[in-house]
Amino acid sequence: MQLCLAPVLARRLQLSLLGMSSECIDPLTGGPQSQTQSLGAGYGALASGGCLPSPTSASWNLPRWRASLAAAVLCYINLLNYMNWFIIPGVLLDVQKYFNISDSRAGLLQTVFIGCLLVSAPVFGYLGDRHSRKAILCFGILLWSGAGLSSSFISYQYSWLFFLSRGVVGTGAASYSTIAPTVLGDLFVKDQRTCVLAVFYIFIPVGSGLGYVLGSLVAELTGNWRWALRIMPCLDAVALVLLILLVPDPPRGAAEKPEEVAVGAPRSSWCEDIRYLGRNLIFGALTVATGIIGVILGAEASRRYKKVNPRAEPLICASSLFAAAPCLYLALILASRTLLASYVFLALGELLLSCNWAVVADILLSVVVPRCRGTAEALQITVAHILGDAGSPYLTGLISSVLQTGRPNSYLQRFLSLQHSFLCCAFAIVLGGGCFLLTALHLERDLAQARRSDKGTLDSRNPESQGLLSSTNASTPAEES
Repeated sequence: MQLCLAPVLARRLQLSLLGMSSECIDPLTGGPQSQTQSLGAGYGALASGGCLPSPTSASWNLPRWRASLAAAVLCYINLLNYMNWFIIPGVLLDVQKYFNISDSRAGLLQTVFIGCLLVSAPVFGYLGDRHSRKAILCFGILLWSGAGLSSSFISYQYSWLFFLSRGVVGTGAASYSTIAPTVLGDLFVKDQRTCVLAVFYIFIPVGSGLGYVLGSLVAELTGNWRWALRIMPCLDAVALVLLILLVPDPPRGAAEKPEEVAVGAPRSSWCEDIRYLGRNLIFGALTVATGIIGVILGAEASRRYKKVNPRAEPLICASSLFAAAPCLYLALILASRTLLASYVFLALGELLLSCNWAVVADILLSVVVPRCRGTAEALQITVAHILGDAGSPYLTGLISSVLQTGRPNSYLQRFLSLQHSFLCCAFAIVLGGGCFLLTALHLERDLAQARRSDKGTLDSRNPESQGLLSSTNASTPAEES
């Protein structure tokens, strides 16, 4: 479910408390104008304490169908983006054979890709906040498409050049992954934005899987792995045309109401941007730290407790969820009173939830025979996302919207609506803990059944497996005698 709530709730509460009206001079009429003080008044160029400039987004309007069409194009390009990420893994064995590279160097291909992406992402973020985002998106598509196409013509003597081309593809991918969500953020607002971003990010796993399938399938049909890299630019060309024709470049903050954002404010420096973002990235730091610590603690507790209790794993998961639920509840309730305490309980809740990650995977692998574990992992991921982050953002936003109906349109009431909708997460966590208790009742039986099913059922298509099975069966009477 959704744990990224404390910053949202706290910001809405602070906005409600700081929403004090002051008088400013209207630059157009020379008379007084009402000005709402924003929480971000101390940020960048707005720190001077003067009146915010008149919003420029009020006159910018885009029909709903145009915005939806633009979102569809951006989702299609995101699909191609991640297909380019994983098209090489689909033909990796052929690439290794062609360039005569070892497994370690083959793994370095993805390292170079991700490394260039990480290095170039901040650069594109800086440019995207100051220049035409549509131009940057077009540049990114041309970059990854051109680099991918040219890499298919590299001779086997120049493997280093192939590595370099993958780095260039990663740079192009960084431009899109960084900028495209911000365009969607300026086309939609509130619940619509949540739904659109959910669809946009769904294409990450879809594109990753399709890239792998396309690469291996094209290589098998054509007998040449290079054609996998030559087909993608054709799809990229269609994406580029659609981007130019159908995707606008909205003003930054165009979707927000005039009182919620100051569009057209003097441009702040990059250092001021970083300082401002640093104050809003507390939740991210907590998530990273508690995630690492929680996974280690959960795995170690499972390893030790299994020595004395065969049902240790589901009991640990249930206990951590039952303990996480009140932490999440207190984090929600205290957000309106003390932000520090809210963050403390949020960190504890995230820590307890993170304890389950490795343990749940261990449970799954223990009750499934080896030949089916890949399918089992895939089904688990699918079900987990369907019951979790695929629908929960929309459901949470829907509940918040329903609760807000009939209430005054103020920051405080919006905060309370969102706060109450997030309380559903605490009850969902308790329900999850109950499910793990049921798992504990059946775990030993499922473990025994998996062992019985796996005995004598090695892969029949593998001659070595058949030989191993035969030798095992042949030695059994001797051992019994």
